[in-house]
Amino acid sequence: MALENIQLRSQVSKSGELKLSLVKLPVADPAPDEIVVRIEGTPINPSDLGLLIGPADVATLKVSGSKELPVVTAAVPDQALRMVAARLDQDLPVGNEGAGTVVAAGSSPEAQALMGKLVAILGGEMYATYRTVKAKAALPLPAGATAADGASCFVNPLTALAMVKTMQMEGHTALVHTAAASNLGQMLNRICLKDGVGLVNIVRSDEQAKILKDIGAKYIVDSTKPTFMEDLIAALSATGATLAFDAIGGGKLAGQILGAMEIMLNSRPGAYSRYGSSTHKQVYIYGRLSLEPTILGAAYGMAWGVGGFLLTPFLQKVGNEEAGKLRARVAAELKTTFASHYTRTISLRDALDPETIRAYNRKATGEKFLINPSL
Repeated sequence: MALENIQLRSQVSKSGELKLSLVKLPVADPAPDEIVVRIEGTPINPSDLGLLIGPADVATLKVSGSKELPVVTAAVPDQALRMVAARLDQDLPVGNEGAGTVVAAGSSPEAQALMGKLVAILGGEMYATYRTVKAKAALPLPAGATAADGASCFVNPLTALAMVKTMQMEGHTALVHTAAASNLGQMLNRICLKDGVGLVNIVRSDEQAKILKDIGAKYIVDSTKPTFMEDLIAALSATGATLAFDAIGGGKLAGQILGAMEIMLNSRPGAYSRYGSSTHKQVYIYGRLSLEPTILGAAYGMAWGVGGFLLTPFLQKVGNEEAGKLRARVAAELKTTFASHYTRTISLRDALDPETIRAYNRKATGEKFLINPSL
């Protein structure tokens, strides 16, 4: 099979330099249980940016190399190198998920059945023209779906479903979500509206609030308003939410949510205790839009927790059968509940353009970039 792969790589050197480059690699023949997918859509998610750009200062971007295979460099502040010590001097492929056409398949019946099909895949190294994966890892897309439809059908949809499932598994009855007007946040709203789950959405602007109002969200509070805490307590009282998923990570927000939950619980008749509410309140940090330290107060009682949340350990915890049910729901509702919308579609070379890098690294609400490596 004479296919040549072009793959985007990211490296942070010990000397404090980020290097983004495109490299050419041969595509090996697939093993019996493997398929080769021509990638036709792969999103730039916040989880991808951590590996792609990391703590580099994008104001220092410089371009070298050739027009065909550009190389982009940027400075990484000395104080940030310790944050990425485990990856220093490693040339790492990027891109968590994607979709495209199966152009080669191994000899197994499972692999052969996918030949020529449009599939979505998860497994890293997606910012490339081709990706070889196990056939069992591919999700065939429904009739009428495009690669753009399927490109984001793992990370955001499964994370949103995992939030609702975690709520059920841990005995909570409603949710709080921050950075709630994001692509994932909009999906979570559609899930909760469809499934009858109370959801408190925390946003940071009137524009973000409008995005959610337009899709039917009921409880929306703006963390930049002077009435934020009062509005949050009122929304928590209406929903009874005691579980939050925080995409911001840094600053006071996680602590404010816990404090508002405690006030909500203690305001119920007969709820007073000198030790605080006995109902467990939990905030899971699943993103780091802010790199500031997480600041917690002391007015939460004794039944609370703050932890990290990641999709892969969750899927391992629930097992293959439950994960399969979640994937099946995503496929069935791909163009409705789990629809993704992109502001720009770019090529691999575009992804190394400094102005484009600065644009997608802003992580702005309502701006989602799709890479189409076949361009």
